Amino acid sequence: MQPQNYRKSVAFAFLLAAIAATLGSCSSTGRPVEAGGPAVTVGVTKVVKKSLGRELTLSSELVPFEEIDVYAKESGYIKDLKVDYGTHVKAGQVMAVLEIPELEAQLQEDQSEVKSATDQVTRAQHELSRDQAQYNALHLEYTRLNGVFQSQPGIVAQQEVDDAQGKDLAAAAQVDAGQAALEAAQSQLGAAKAKLAHDQSLFDYSKITAPFAGVVTERYANLGTLMQAGTGSSTQAMPLVRLSEDDLFRLVIPVPEAYVRYIKIGDPVSVRVPSLDRTFPGKVARFSVDVRSDTRTMHTEVDVRNPERVLLPGVYAEAQLHFDQRENIPTVPVQALSHQGDKTTVLVVNTDGTISDRPVQIGIQTSSDAEIVSGLSDGEAVVVSDRAGLKSGQKVRPQIVEVPEYHGQGS
Repeated sequence: MQPQNYRKSVAFAFLLAAIAATLGSCSSTGRPVEAGGPAVTVGVTKVVKKSLGRELTLSSELVPFEEIDVYAKESGYIKDLKVDYGTHVKAGQVMAVLEIPELEAQLQEDQSEVKSATDQVTRAQHELSRDQAQYNALHLEYTRLNGVFQSQPGIVAQQEVDDAQGKDLAAAAQVDAGQAALEAAQSQLGAAKAKLAHDQSLFDYSKITAPFAGVVTERYANLGTLMQAGTGSSTQAMPLVRLSEDDLFRLVIPVPEAYVRYIKIGDPVSVRVPSLDRTFPGKVARFSVDVRSDTRTMHTEVDVRNPERVLLPGVYAEAQLHFDQRENIPTVPVQALSHQGDKTTVLVVNTDGTISDRPVQIGIQTSSDAEIVSGLSDGEAVVVSDRAGLKSGQKVRPQIVEVPEYHGQGS
């Protein structure tokens, strides 16, 4: 190649390189590209005010508020059985009647003793009345003779006055004896009546009644069964029935140690029964005020009313507790939070479309939202989409997105 042609070729190559460099510095629209690269689209949501509260969902079984085995107070044979499985009874309703021949005979004997003691009291009263009348006459006679003897000496002999006085004193003693006999007869009558009342009370236990309103869930005895008295531990007494209260249930739940400080009497509880696909209102009624060392939980009971009688003992239920409720507080979704040690930050989209990494202080945090105590203002946009690769100062295109709420087991 000639030197002149070679120089022309090199000059042409440099010209092409310069054109390519110029074209590469421009976009397809002819505008220069920004230093931070092209803007990316990010999902954001705004800081809004709402009501937040801590929630905790625990599972357990519904148990009757009261459930007992009903025993007989006295031994006897069942001669009338008025209940069976599923029988609803009211408080005080008779469930069975026992036949107790020994007590029936004892009652007849007691009634005879009361009648006899009553007759003795009547007889003692009559004798006392007779003694009192005799004493009154003799005392009057002595008083008259003694008066004459004192006022007109010599008319009445001393011996006659002394005899009248002796009869008067003897009559008074007879009255005292009659009064003591009457009191003894009355005491005997009182003892006879007390024994009759005692045996009558025992005989009244031949009617086995319901201590509270409920439903019979077990029946252990049949007609003619000999029921042993269930008052001592030495006998193998068999209960008549098992009675369960069915208009009020208790849900026993183990509250974790972390939530113990929030539990208060009267806190509302939503009790969901999956088998019925229904939710019943309840409230915290009582708790043990201590944490068990083996489970680190506190025994807590929720009262659940059952006016429609649809709940059954042993049914599985889920208790959702609501506590530490706060109204109208600024919140953001938990997806917007970044945690690095003790520091919590959010990515905020500024009004100029750039991102800033801002530290915030959070309060109540649920499974879906967190309270913003400081660091953000109402209406500010925070990034909730994938924040990997986003940096402070980067230019973005914000797009409002809906963040679904998540209801977990606790918050």
